[in-house]
Amino acid sequence: MLFCLIDWTDDELDRLHEMLSAMEIPESACTTGSLPRDGHWVKPEYVAEVAFTEWTAANQLRHPRYLGLRNDKAAEDVVKEA
Repeated sequence: MLFCLIDWTDDELDRLHEMLSAMEIPESACTTGSLPRDGHWVKPEYVAEVAFTEWTAANQLRHPRYLGLRNDKAAEDVVKEA
């Protein structure tokens, strides 16, 4: 789960909502961390590019910014950046 700064258009928001609504699942696929009770969860199939300042001591991203979706990488190939 990631809360980040975004600057997207209404068209982009509508497109993401349509894509993600079709993938909704009843429980989070995350196995660690605290999760909001009222969250909406989706299958982890898409990869988003996110810029950030650093990893915090609590293993959170500092100042994350959504840059867009990536088509060149599968979700299972994503690893944590050092």
